[in-house]
Amino acid sequence: MAEARLAHEADLDGFRKAARRFLHAGLPPAEVLFAAGDEASDLFAGATAAAAEEDAPPLMVPPRFASMAEAVVCHCDGERFALLYRLLWRLQQGERHLLELASDPEVARASAMAKAVRREEHKMHAFVRFREVAAEDGPAWLAWFEPLHHVVDLAAPFFVRRFASMRWSILTPRRSAHWDGTLRFGPGARRSDAPAADALEEHWRTYYASIFNPARLKPAAMRREMPKRYWANMPETALVRPLMREAARRTGAMVASGPAPESRRGRVALAPHADHAPAPLPAGAQPLPASLAELREAAGRCRACPLWRDTTQTVSGEGPEDAALMIVGEQPGDQEDIEGRPFVGPAGRLLDRALAEAGIERGETYLTNAVKHFKFTPRGKRRIHQKPDAGEIEHCRWWLDQERRLVRPRLVLALGASAGRALLRRPVTIARERGRFQALEDGSRLLLTTHPSYILRLPDPPRQHEAYAAMLADLRLAAGHLRETGEAAGAGS
Repeated sequence: MAEARLAHEADLDGFRKAARRFLHAGLPPAEVLFAAGDEASDLFAGATAAAAEEDAPPLMVPPRFASMAEAVVCHCDGERFALLYRLLWRLQQGERHLLELASDPEVARASAMAKAVRREEHKMHAFVRFREVAAEDGPAWLAWFEPLHHVVDLAAPFFVRRFASMRWSILTPRRSAHWDGTLRFGPGARRSDAPAADALEEHWRTYYASIFNPARLKPAAMRREMPKRYWANMPETALVRPLMREAARRTGAMVASGPAPESRRGRVALAPHADHAPAPLPAGAQPLPASLAELREAAGRCRACPLWRDTTQTVSGEGPEDAALMIVGEQPGDQEDIEGRPFVGPAGRLLDRALAEAGIERGETYLTNAVKHFKFTPRGKRRIHQKPDAGEIEHCRWWLDQERRLVRPRLVLALGASAGRALLRRPVTIARERGRFQALEDGSRLLLTTHPSYILRLPDPPRQHEAYAAMLADLRLAAGHLRETGEAAGAGS
């Protein structure tokens, strides 16, 4: 029997080279053995397929097998390499359509293993929590994670893309990943090697408390979205039980207060405080972010919705902390996602032109978005903008509310329906509501207008010119309001 000793539990490259040699030598599955890492060797194994041996000629395999193998080698099943070799052997023996036979027991088993690994990879992306540690050569970030399968190698490139500017390590019991400009892998670690908490822990808990939705934590949803085996790594999970108890108390108080009035559409409406008030903060929670810089740092770690997974970075607002005018768009676009600044793409350039014509200095205005991550659909090499849904707007509204709390603008200009919805907490129609000032709960005023990207998407120049003129009129109305209220609006003040 021939044995291949692989470097580690998810050694795809080592498996591929060994399988080529075995197949080139005509060795059937019953005569080969794969051992990974510190797994014990077969007492009766013969020649070992050493990594230093010359590689055998490449094999032609279906793309589907290559994708399946990438995931299956990461499964915790000790028979994973033998299963893959049996499938390879059958493919090389002429069963060309083998992988299309979902009823085949070995194909079904490999498919289920690949699905489980991809699910675990997704969980690792979602539930890893980095914590800052002090080091002689600058700050570093450590995370502890206990994956069910050997997915560290599979998941690590995501964290490289997401946290390219950070120096970090992800420690797991069997294998660890390290990034300092170069991705390296090393042996496993102990839980005590990772910090238990850091300075941002309470900010994250405060944010989680404000967006907490007890409906998502029913038993079935809990098992699906936040399995309990990950709770020990996540600071927010300590809040779940007290927040659930508080939610039950608030619900009981609402029921005891009697029936709510009917809405204009004839449906029962909840009391205003139930719709708008954030969830109560747990006892001992730290204060809210005290500055925009602190808020931006906390927002960079937001994981409230899935949009952060595929983007380059969080795009927070920018501008003076005492700006009289705050402009709120929908979400960052492709260029904003890359640069990390709002309104730097084509829509931003059109907005700059309109601001200048209206007599408003961009440098004296605070610019931000209702949603802080770029939502898109990949199409070839391009990323095509997708409109954020109501849930994503709601998840991100806390960050917008904190920007308004810190900046305290006298006037908020909402560009488009998504921004209007985030600020008014209801659907809006720009054509019906533009051109008039509306009061917000903090005493500031709101003015709705079209988003510059809407103008850029119009199919012909006459319609673009008409829409631009309407947006410019709204900006001039905003500038006039600021002048009348004694606030500086730029050169036209």
